[in-house]
Amino acid sequence: MTTVSTPGAEPPVVPAGHKPAAPTAPAPGGPGIRRVAIASCIGTTIEFYDFFIYGTAAALVFPTVFFPALGATAGTVASFATFAVAFIARPVGAMLFGHFGDRIGRKKTLVSTLLLMGISTLLIGLLPGAETIGVAAPIILVLLRFAQGFAVGGEWAGATLLTAEYAPPGKRGLYAMFPQLGPAIAFALSSGTFLFTGLALGDTNEAFLDYGWRIPFLLSIILVAVGLYMRLAIQETPVFQAEREARAAAPVEKRTLPFLDALRYQTKEILLSAGALAIMFAFFYMGTAYLTSYATKTLGFSRPFVLTVGIISSLVFGAAIVLSALYSDRVGRRRVIMISCGFSVVWALALFPLLDTGSPVAFVVGMMVTLAIFGIAYGPCGALLPEMFQTRYRYTGAGLGYNLAGVLGGAIPPMLAAPLAASYGGIAIGVMLSVLGVLSFVCTKALVETRDRAL
Repeated sequence: MTTVSTPGAEPPVVPAGHKPAAPTAPAPGGPGIRRVAIASCIGTTIEFYDFFIYGTAAALVFPTVFFPALGATAGTVASFATFAVAFIARPVGAMLFGHFGDRIGRKKTLVSTLLLMGISTLLIGLLPGAETIGVAAPIILVLLRFAQGFAVGGEWAGATLLTAEYAPPGKRGLYAMFPQLGPAIAFALSSGTFLFTGLALGDTNEAFLDYGWRIPFLLSIILVAVGLYMRLAIQETPVFQAEREARAAAPVEKRTLPFLDALRYQTKEILLSAGALAIMFAFFYMGTAYLTSYATKTLGFSRPFVLTVGIISSLVFGAAIVLSALYSDRVGRRRVIMISCGFSVVWALALFPLLDTGSPVAFVVGMMVTLAIFGIAYGPCGALLPEMFQTRYRYTGAGLGYNLAGVLGGAIPPMLAAPLAASYGGIAIGVMLSVLGVLSFVCTKALVETRDRAL
């Protein structure tokens, strides 16, 4: 494969005559790639399971448990505001964990993000409600949600870098797909856990609000233990090892901070990738969090029905990720993501009129298509972002682009959705999403294709 330099980036500083030592980890495409792929998939599944059970609880439980004095509409807005806090924290986490991921390694950093996420989620499950400790309850909830977002901010880039930097030529989309499958599996697990918890309690609302919702949060600590075992068993990537050795041999005055390098040389790529992936986040978090609330509170569907639809939709979501990632190895990442953006512009306008028919079938179709469109974009982006940045600040640059997209698409639309629906109806949400889809299409078109770049 021909090496293509990243636009706007300078090559790593390597002293004259310096030849990096051979990596001790398996070479790209070796047998270690299978272990790395599985470990990355399990890791992102656990991280996003913890992240998503919060979204489900924000839709079903938190307005009553933590914001009982605000009423139904205001309580829902406040609940989703705490949901959005994590997206504000994600770019901060991307900068901090990106720095350490680019300096000390992908593996060590990912162990830290997993521990932070697991502890934060466990503490949310143990947090008393507003009736017990008053205003302290929502304040502590916001702080723990910030910690969750902080951890996820450093998780995604590291997990995708592990697989992308190990992947053999021509198969980077395939292997970078494995951490991308984590959210689909996690959504099925989170919906299933809440469903079975409700069924075990006989769907008694009082019991579910009192302690039933806490069970998924407490069980997450078991998954964290499994994830730690898998992550401690993998090796650092050969690409990063070679870069670390080159950097160690460079003169001290030539060593710079990854964050400053990313902003200095590739600000354009960071901003364009954030805009390109914004509609992806909007569709995902509208589909996984807001539609759960809309279906139960506005459309009047039962909680077990909505959660069952979530489990089924996650299968469609996962299939879309697999197919789009594989197709991106053939036609390019940019083209596949543009297709997703184009679908999103049209579907956003049709979604809420379809849902407002009140038909259960319409809700099933609405959830499935929304997550499928998201999956089409999500599959290729696991390879796209690592390909866009130089090794010495790849963790930081990829993490910043991805998590800034989370702020634009994942934080703002869920907060605006409830008041827009209350004032103008569901169609107003569709217009908002459609405009965001146009923005993402334009930004994606402005990107340069990266499929044939060497890492």
